[in-house]
Amino acid sequence: MSHDLPEKTAKILSKIRRKYKVSLDPFKVRDISLDILQVNDIEPLLAGKDPFKDVASFPFWARLWEASIILADSIASTTPVENQTLLELGAGLGAPGLVAAAKGYKVTLSDYETHILDFQKVSAHANNLNDISFKIIDWKKPPKMARFDTIIGAEILFRDEFFQPLLNVFSQYLKPDGTIFLAHDVRRKSLARFLSLAEQDFTIATQSRKLKFDDEERTIILNRLQPRT
Repeated sequence: MSHDLPEKTAKILSKIRRKYKVSLDPFKVRDISLDILQVNDIEPLLAGKDPFKDVASFPFWARLWEASIILADSIASTTPVENQTLLELGAGLGAPGLVAAAKGYKVTLSDYETHILDFQKVSAHANNLNDISFKIIDWKKPPKMARFDTIIGAEILFRDEFFQPLLNVFSQYLKPDGTIFLAHDVRRKSLARFLSLAEQDFTIATQSRKLKFDDEERTIILNRLQPRT
């Protein structure tokens, strides 16, 4: 795909390339084909860290996680109603949210640092998804925003200290009749602890999906949360 980026976005990409080796790589789920900006050589960035043990220092944003792929595939199977809004929390490279935008959702991608949003902006504009909004969201001090019909997140439950702030974010940003979709590797031990807290305020449905990745089979847990009435 040829990428004719707006001048402002091209400058963002140039800034990214001064720090990282990156490329716009093909990403396909169901009938959606996109190019997503990714770090080519991720190992120096990871520095041998384990995403299930070194959770405080692991750069979760920099990798396209298996859970993100499964969540993107799930979103690709849906059809939004007119003007249906969707917020992706801790979006990182933003694959599920980008797929949602391609499906017709009114999407806001969010994360906690500007340089992460820069990756999202390049990917969005490279795919002519020009109506996406981008927002810095600190879960402990969330900014005021309108409520959303749908909230999604992949591999966002990695630190227990963020459980209550995240539940507060859900309460602040989700419409009363809205739905939350979460996706996590089954090895993410914090998931069960979070869901036990969340079930006080939400009904929770669970589905298990398999994905072959680098010759290994991964099990991804998809959760659908809806506010209790």
